[in-house]
Amino acid sequence: MTGNFSARRRIVRKLLTQERIGSQQQLVEQLAAHGHQVTQATVSRDLDALGAVKVANNSSSHYALPVRSSDAAEKELVSTLNSFVESMAASGNLAVLRTPPAAAQVVASAIDASGLAEVVGTVAGDDTVLVVATEEVGGTGLVDVLEKLGGQS
Repeated sequence: MTGNFSARRRIVRKLLTQERIGSQQQLVEQLAAHGHQVTQATVSRDLDALGAVKVANNSSSHYALPVRSSDAAEKELVSTLNSFVESMAASGNLAVLRTPPAAAQVVASAIDASGLAEVVGTVAGDDTVLVVATEEVGGTGLVDVLEKLGGQS
């Protein structure tokens, strides 16, 4: 499996947060173990796209992801909602967000990164994001929160 770069980058993100990856070659090998046959050049582009940096500690170094502030994540969410969400609807404890084709992953990722307390999780298709709300807030309450955030531009 070499294709889906979104899935591969999720694995890279997971590996960098759970393990000490010291070289791009080590990351190539780890990705191969997860079914992604890639070159060092591809790994280099993935690391760059994720904003990974090499950090030194004692006598070794490893790749790490930048820590995003909650303010930056919220600003990115506001921008993403305004740029990509065409409509929102609620049902039970779910919010359904419609996007242009191929934009749902971007929206779901921004929601996940924002750490909204009202969100349990997201599932993204091609042009639809299913957002699971906490029981206390429910789908209607979550749509209200997202619409208010989207109105902050």
